[in-house]
Amino acid sequence: MERKIWRNFDFVLLAATVLLIAFGIAMIHSATPDTPDLQDLPRRQVIWALVGLAWLPLVAAIDYRFFGSLQKPLYALTVASLLLVLLVGQTTYGAQRWISGASFQPSELAKVLIVVTLAQFLAQHEKEIGRFHYVLFSIIHVAVPMALIYVQPHLGTVIVLAVVWLIMVLMAGMRVLHLGILGFVGVLTTPLIWFSLKDYMQNRLLLFINPAQNPAARYNIDQALISIGSGGWLGKGYASGSQSQLHFLRVRHTDFIFSVIGEEMGFVGALLLFALLGIVLWRILRAASLSRDSFGRLMACGVAALIFFQSIVNIGMNLGLLPVIGIPLPFISAGGSSLITLLIAEGLVQSVVMRHRKIEFREREEYRLR
Repeated sequence: MERKIWRNFDFVLLAATVLLIAFGIAMIHSATPDTPDLQDLPRRQVIWALVGLAWLPLVAAIDYRFFGSLQKPLYALTVASLLLVLLVGQTTYGAQRWISGASFQPSELAKVLIVVTLAQFLAQHEKEIGRFHYVLFSIIHVAVPMALIYVQPHLGTVIVLAVVWLIMVLMAGMRVLHLGILGFVGVLTTPLIWFSLKDYMQNRLLLFINPAQNPAARYNIDQALISIGSGGWLGKGYASGSQSQLHFLRVRHTDFIFSVIGEEMGFVGALLLFALLGIVLWRILRAASLSRDSFGRLMACGVAALIFFQSIVNIGMNLGLLPVIGIPLPFISAGGSSLITLLIAEGLVQSVVMRHRKIEFREREEYRLR
């Protein structure tokens, strides 16, 4: 029986993911020359990738419904890990996002765990989601971890979780009327939200609305646009970009790695990136369509929403189309926490697609009864 379910393993999804990771490692290597504190980053990214790729089949081997049955413990783990960051977290560049000594961001893992626990909640109350108070319960479900992440502070992750929540509740059947009510409340609370933002968050948004207000603060955005624009069709060649190699472009290995791709690989390299991301999203949505239960469908949709939104925002930041809010490019940007958790999330998707056939559901039930 276990051999049969492995026949459904999505090797196309895995291959596209591995190619994305390899592409990312190559671009990280290109983006970090002659930088002593970053020269070891490509090697570490390889190690993180191997760890994540080892976790992927382990997670896929477990029936995804088992994770749904652990909804409450997983939610408690999410909240506890975020509280631990606030208590003993390591502060870097004014943000307290890492557990001291672990170099791990619980907020990255929280994205995936919230997708799992929210999918289980929505699946359990799918018939009641048309009632407004159940929509409010789902908001409370994500609001607690969002609040803990916001005070770190990490506005980008908060926005990601808000968008993932919205897509998942819409897929679960939330009424458009309720969406309109929440949108109206959101507009009314905009001033409160604005004044709760840190000064640098407000400045980034104001800079996006009015770039002429502070041209010096747009330095890295301008460098990113120069990088992408100078790449042309085929780029300047691997490790030959002037903006990245001469270090004009900052945080080029994380938030602005797409600019390095645009400069060195050109429009063709960007298209290759889009194609690989498109294949990954297509196969994840395929898993959602094949799922035989609401939990698997909603969980796969949540993972797709997570990857899609982070990709859109990161690329939009690089192109100057969206404000800079510190969101990595999935599978490409340097960072172990993001890469490992995304591969764990993909393992969950693989578990869904591996168990989508009706006969396998019956066989597993018969096996349990023996």
